[in-house]
Amino acid sequence: MSRRIIYIINPISGTRKKKDLQAFIERRTAEMNIPFQVFPSVASGDYSFLHSIIKEQQVTDVVIAGGDGTVSQVIGSLMHCGVNFGIIPCGSGNGLALAAHIPKQPAKALELIFSGKPVPTDGFMINNHFSCMLCGLGFDAKVAHDFANQSRRGLATYVKEVVRNFFSAKTYRFSILHDGNQLVAEAFFISIANSNQFGNNVTIAPAASLSDGLLDIVVVMKQGKTGLLLQLIKQLRGKNKPVTGTIDIGKKRILYFQAVQLVIKNVSQAPLHIDGDPAETPDEVQVKVMKECFRLIQPA
Repeated sequence: MSRRIIYIINPISGTRKKKDLQAFIERRTAEMNIPFQVFPSVASGDYSFLHSIIKEQQVTDVVIAGGDGTVSQVIGSLMHCGVNFGIIPCGSGNGLALAAHIPKQPAKALELIFSGKPVPTDGFMINNHFSCMLCGLGFDAKVAHDFANQSRRGLATYVKEVVRNFFSAKTYRFSILHDGNQLVAEAFFISIANSNQFGNNVTIAPAASLSDGLLDIVVVMKQGKTGLLLQLIKQLRGKNKPVTGTIDIGKKRILYFQAVQLVIKNVSQAPLHIDGDPAETPDEVQVKVMKECFRLIQPA
């Protein structure tokens, strides 16, 4: 079957000049004799206007040049259209691309679109929103909200927001329902991970896999800031393993387990992010994995 590609380019993600990138994509795809169209990303995240184009023109691939938020919105809108998805990483974190071993360099990522293979990949639903990589309640969501309000994007700005928020970080109260058990936690944040990436090769959930049918849940409990920093370093270095069987919070500083679904009651109104993008604060979060719900082009 001959290929036909739709490219969706986010003009503001990350720090790259998208005009040059678009020209490069158009030139290289034309050299490959592959029919294509280019669309800008849309602020609403609703790409249903492409459904008829994909069907009528028999589009085979949708390639997103943007960050994790844009990738998540596009896949969530189009995953039932029978297309393969590709990523040209242009965001500040690029967590999904890193987890899938997609090169950071645009030229290499584009070549992978031409030579790679589509791999069935998990996603998950958080309330009525699709997520392809990572959601969070609490500290990391507060950082995401503050980062979104900055005029300058990129890793340096993100790190600045992390450091600034760390010293003023507070805990939130959560009630977690999982496998019939209820866990009450006073925590700095909860991460719900489909991939092992926070972004920028920061690994919050070392056992997470894009295609194992499981979500990795990391709950960072209330503790002193010095202890918090040490425990986070331990978690990021992969020293903690997911617990199995009955979950007992006890005196754990970080609770790490895997689940197919769970419900989190957001008692203290902790902020929420979905794949790095700020989201409305929910009273309750219902989470359920969607096994192999889309195909992502990865190295062969």
